[in-house]
Amino acid sequence: MTSPRVARSTAVALALVMLASGCVSAPAPVESDAPTGFEEYFAQDVAWQSCGSSAECASVDAPLDWSDASKGSIELALSRVTALDDSKGSILVNPGGPGGSGYDFVTNSISYAASGELLSNFDMVGWDPRGVGQSSRVECLDGDAKDDLLFGEWLNPYDSDAWITELKAAEQTFVDACEANTGALLEFVDSASTANDMNLMRSLLGEEKLNYLGFSYGTYFGAMFAELFPERVGRLVLDGALDPKVEAIDWFSVQMSGFDGAMNAFLENCLDAASCAFRGTLADAQKQFTRLLESMDDRQLVSTDGRVLDSATLGFAVASALYSSSNWPSLSQMFTEVESGDASLAFTFVDSYYGRSGDGVYANNSFEVYTATLCLDDDFQTDAYTVRDGLDVISKAAPLVGGPFAYDDYGHVETACTLWPYPPKPKPDNFDAAGADPILVIGTTNDPATPYSWAVSLADQLDSGVLVTYNGEGHTAYGRSNECITAAVDEYFINGTVPTSDPDC
Repeated sequence: MTSPRVARSTAVALALVMLASGCVSAPAPVESDAPTGFEEYFAQDVAWQSCGSSAECASVDAPLDWSDASKGSIELALSRVTALDDSKGSILVNPGGPGGSGYDFVTNSISYAASGELLSNFDMVGWDPRGVGQSSRVECLDGDAKDDLLFGEWLNPYDSDAWITELKAAEQTFVDACEANTGALLEFVDSASTANDMNLMRSLLGEEKLNYLGFSYGTYFGAMFAELFPERVGRLVLDGALDPKVEAIDWFSVQMSGFDGAMNAFLENCLDAASCAFRGTLADAQKQFTRLLESMDDRQLVSTDGRVLDSATLGFAVASALYSSSNWPSLSQMFTEVESGDASLAFTFVDSYYGRSGDGVYANNSFEVYTATLCLDDDFQTDAYTVRDGLDVISKAAPLVGGPFAYDDYGHVETACTLWPYPPKPKPDNFDAAGADPILVIGTTNDPATPYSWAVSLADQLDSGVLVTYNGEGHTAYGRSNECITAAVDEYFINGTVPTSDPDC
């Protein structure tokens, strides 16, 4: 099989490992379910090789285009932490994004994300979805040019006609670079293709049915897999669920209102502390925060590396911090520092989100994949919304944080996707996964990134959906909430037991 792009870092890493260790063959693949024309992919061997103290890594080939085997192949990078005791099989894991590295997640963080019970009973397998990280990847701008797109200073005020003209020119440069540097893969980083990749990996892992733990956008991958392959659904947990039927503009407006809700929770908590940068009632704090944001474009706070903290970047920093309530103390400190003229902590939050180091090197390509996948999964090209229309909708739905955050997030996506060289991929008409085994859908009541209403909707759409509610703050629940959630998920994966009703954790 030939590959249009080879993940060179993966190839080098595996070559070095082979000098130091032998290979461990995977269980025999399940070949009988290979789609016609793709049999060779389902018959390939998976050679696991040591790549860390407890992890093994491998690479497999997948078709570039699941509708046409003649278009060549891509490479998918996998990592695995084997069960501490007798294995009950494999659980495929994805941390979300789109653009998050499941390869790194399992190799570096799985002991924090999964309980000891789960780690004892299952092999945990992560992978970099097509386009991501060490798999055949999306490539767009280099470090300096990427900095210019994400942090460059605009000549005109946000939301003005002149700014929108500037934005279109910047996004055209970005889109052209993606097309030139990625090649044919850029058309095929959609979620349906990823779901087909998941079915391939299921077979290569020797599993008749897929066990899967998906977080955030990984729940969309899981819902897509369940709809396309309901008979292959084993035990699926979709945590921080997306509603797959939500239109693009509703996606952003509802999500941004979730960040506003999380900001209100932060402010209420902050006001109880003497160190809080805000004072008075919640309404007073909201006004003080809004005034701070509105002042940023005139204040021109400059970081040590020369980047300017404007209102949109500060909004992005706030939203990044709101993913977890554990960030609240640092978020409070950030506001105090910004008030005094120090932008460093704000840029720390933003750089953490983008995977950017202090010297301007980007450790991952999550931003590029996030854009490319949304452009193919959602219809930004022909929907009724211009950038300004969408920003108006978002500002009304989420006036506190969502409006400023949307300049850097929605503004980028809407503009880039309108210019995207490939049309969006067709979606299934329904996401009921008719005939599938029970699927656990977890929603957090004040999740800023994937609002609880989405989990309720997805569980309702799935014929076999079972809703599990976590009453709390932050993005996703399993591995970071309480014993009630842990017990529900572990009992489901280990024993196949489904809650008879929402445990309302």
